[in-house]
Amino acid sequence: MSRMETLNHYLFLYRRMVGMAVRSQMQYRASFALMTFGQFGMTAIEFMGVWALFARFGNLKGWQLAEVALFYGIVSVSFSLAEGFARGFDTFSRLIVTGDFDRLLLRPCSTVFQVACREVQVMRVGRLLQGCVVLTFAFTHLTIHWTLAKILLILYTMFAGAFLFTGLLVIQAVVAFWTIESLELFNIVTYGGVETGQYPLTIYRPWLKWAFTFVVPIACINYLPLGLIFEKHDLLQPQWWHSLAPTMGIAFFLASLQLWKLGEQRYLSTGN
Repeated sequence: MSRMETLNHYLFLYRRMVGMAVRSQMQYRASFALMTFGQFGMTAIEFMGVWALFARFGNLKGWQLAEVALFYGIVSVSFSLAEGFARGFDTFSRLIVTGDFDRLLLRPCSTVFQVACREVQVMRVGRLLQGCVVLTFAFTHLTIHWTLAKILLILYTMFAGAFLFTGLLVIQAVVAFWTIESLELFNIVTYGGVETGQYPLTIYRPWLKWAFTFVVPIACINYLPLGLIFEKHDLLQPQWWHSLAPTMGIAFFLASLQLWKLGEQRYLSTGN
């Protein structure tokens, strides 16, 4: 098959598998509604903590609540997309422990594709909706002259952010090729990156800003593009670099796929 035919084939399979996941999770609609509401409620409580912080101190190193809400909403939406459509990588170690990954290797389909489709969680829409509510709050309280270019930059930032967090989940799964069991320590990077990205990186110590700029490029879906929107004076030159910064999230995801290939070559069946 040509590349276009292969792509169409994978898109067809993906639509079918996502459709199956949606139908299976909607079989128990009350349970689905409660879990979705739970996702919304838990993340809403997180933002209430942010609101309480600003209610007590007024600002955070010069940043106002509405500005931080924009950071929070973008990262929350990005991570909800990654967690909803790439949850299979977060639970990948189960396949290694049970030896079920061997079955994936026998199928004439990419293992990355199979793992990504294995566990699509529709209830993550609760976190997505909460992120959209926070974004609405930010848009209505920020005194920014919104242009089409700024709106497109925010949309692109969320899109690239979803790829970045998916890349983190892929790398977390890759580690299981060597350790068998997934390392809970890696959650410090994955979920810690989410918590870090919900605030401007300028509030952190220099070593942490360096790590989340050059190792895990959270800054590329956080401060760099939004600094252009807020028209900060400490931006890099030329400023169009900030518009392209979210692309690093996609590049990070592509790099994680290369690590996946290395891990797959290293894989030895557990023999279960």
